[in-house]
Amino acid sequence: MIYQGNAITVASETNNGGEPIATLTFDLKDESVNKLSSAVVAELGEAVKAIAATQGLSGLVITSAKDAFIVGADITEFHGLFEKGEDYLVEMNQQVHAIFNAIEDLPFPTVTAINGLALGGGCEVTLTTDFRVMADTAKIGLPETKLGILPGWGGCVRLPRLIGADNAIEWIAGGTENRADAALKVGAVDAVVPGERLEAAARDILARANAGELDYRARRDEKTSPLKLDAIEQMMVFETAKGYVAGKAGPHYPAPIEAIKVIQKGAGEGRERCQAIEAKAFAKLALTDVCYNLVGLFINDQVVKKKGSHYAKQAQAVNQTAVLGAGIMGGGIAYQSASKGTPILMKDIKDDAIELGLKEARKLFAKQVERNKLTTETMAEKLTNIRPTLSYGDFGHVDLVVEAVVENPKVKDAVLTEVEGQVGEDTILASNTSTISITRLAENLKRPENFCGMHFFNPVHRMPLVEVIRGEKTSDAAVAATVSYARAMGKTPIVVNDCPGFLVNRVLFPYFGGFSLLVEQGADFRRVDKIMEKFGWPMGPAYLLDVVGMDTAVHANEVMAEGFPDRMAQGAKNGGKTAIQAMYEAERLGQKNAKGFYAYEEDKKGKPKKVEDEVALSLVKELATASQDFSDEEIIARMMVPLCLETVRCLEDNIVATPAEADMALIYGIGFPPFRGGALRYIDAMGLEAFVAQAERLAEELGPLYAPTDKLRAMAKAGERFYSDAGKA
Repeated sequence: MIYQGNAITVASETNNGGEPIATLTFDLKDESVNKLSSAVVAELGEAVKAIAATQGLSGLVITSAKDAFIVGADITEFHGLFEKGEDYLVEMNQQVHAIFNAIEDLPFPTVTAINGLALGGGCEVTLTTDFRVMADTAKIGLPETKLGILPGWGGCVRLPRLIGADNAIEWIAGGTENRADAALKVGAVDAVVPGERLEAAARDILARANAGELDYRARRDEKTSPLKLDAIEQMMVFETAKGYVAGKAGPHYPAPIEAIKVIQKGAGEGRERCQAIEAKAFAKLALTDVCYNLVGLFINDQVVKKKGSHYAKQAQAVNQTAVLGAGIMGGGIAYQSASKGTPILMKDIKDDAIELGLKEARKLFAKQVERNKLTTETMAEKLTNIRPTLSYGDFGHVDLVVEAVVENPKVKDAVLTEVEGQVGEDTILASNTSTISITRLAENLKRPENFCGMHFFNPVHRMPLVEVIRGEKTSDAAVAATVSYARAMGKTPIVVNDCPGFLVNRVLFPYFGGFSLLVEQGADFRRVDKIMEKFGWPMGPAYLLDVVGMDTAVHANEVMAEGFPDRMAQGAKNGGKTAIQAMYEAERLGQKNAKGFYAYEEDKKGKPKKVEDEVALSLVKELATASQDFSDEEIIARMMVPLCLETVRCLEDNIVATPAEADMALIYGIGFPPFRGGALRYIDAMGLEAFVAQAERLAEELGPLYAPTDKLRAMAKAGERFYSDAGKA
């Protein structure tokens, strides 16, 4: 044994031709995956020194004993490391560069055997060796830009020299995970083999390099020398890429463009100078608010996934499901279940509804075929997972039923009590309701403990969030089974307690309330949309209301007003009518009938495109009780404060368990700007004292919708935050 650590072992072995080689194996104890924490990186440095000091070696194989190779750096350390400042981060990265360079400079050929995921720092480890061989099921990539930083351990230096600047920019700016065949095509790896042949292939490469068949020194020269691009080629590659990537990334995500600039600045330089450029750029990005929030988002996502995994481990098996109510929503649920491998019955009382649901599922599968994600044969096979029916004939064998009929408590009550009599005693019933109390819907059920909410967001195939709602009598078993099914469907479930609107809609409608008050006081809804989109929302509030549907919004708002009359029943002074109600009464439902705050025309792809509509402008103008000019900052405050305060109330009322889950629900459910981290991180960033002061000023003029809670005031006075400095809730 050459080296033995907590995460790394180095053994001396004999290669095919009898030559002594070293095998460095990553196998982090007490963890399911390999991560490059500070401690593991320090171990790697010690291991490389031990290898360099060992006489007579003729090669090195780097491998992993886990299912994944290395999933990247330990992101849970990032906030703590980054707060140490720019100089510290530059020095830290230079120390890692020294270790990685020592691998690259070993006096014999080196190869990495990539058996599974090799991401971020894990990918950068593979780039240090002369050769790479990859299992056909593995993936490789540099996703750092998704965290608001760039590859800081040589990714911006070695990858462009290995696969070309254009390909490297695509990988790095896009933050993609790349399959083995794609990696081989661009030259990121030298061979792709079945997993069981990986070690033999790696050893064979070493033997061939030592026999002179493969020139490992030429490989090194290429990786450590300037890019082979003249000035004109550089300009064409980098300036074109910057224009394209800036359009894709948008103004709020600087990391992809910075990564291109780093590659460009280092194009004519040798290894060490390039690494210095990379280290400096990494440190600057690491200190930005965007990076802080995106790293926090990753940590929050891990919290949510861990909770979901905990529930799933306790769950009864969900092998056969059913959805009640076909149509667009039912078809979307059926498609999602079938596409992920869980057979589903799709029941309705009308043939035409069944056909609509099947049409929706077929359309979604066909899009997957168009994008080469599925073959027509696989599509046909997956479609057989959906069985349409007009009867309850096979419901005795169903493990979980999703009720997705119209958002009407009487209709839902009738359907739920009927289906309960047709299923087994252990079958879970779940209602896809967006607002109606789960406790109320359970009142007439014989087994209320087997009932919960399962709120999908529209469109089902795109929106990652599913709210799993616990009623007063819902059992842990029902929650666990529903969470397990949501995860099997590829969704992110977040468990919340019952209240009007649950979590996401309860938080969203005060945001719409702020919008209604602005419009009432003379704000131009088009300007409000533009400002909130510039702030980072995927669409402004008027546009979002058109997408949601005015009928849906009016119904949901009535539920909220009944549940929280002090702050959500604030109608406009103009006879109590808001702009939303006015649109609804004028039968302007939004995209559903091609007219709402905007009118809608079909674009070239057949998708609705919004255009200004004089009728809508006139309608809103009539409702205005004042003509007031608002600054951009005032509009943002009046929109964001109610949303953030309601998130705080949901946390205080135990509707949601943690700040992490609250923030992730808003990001996944309504498109809260990810780079801002969520509503509670947004308050933290402003500072609780400043946020409370802003809310109190607005509450004096606008009422309870803007009034901070007593607990929030106390937190502000005590200098508290929702997240610690290390970014944890």
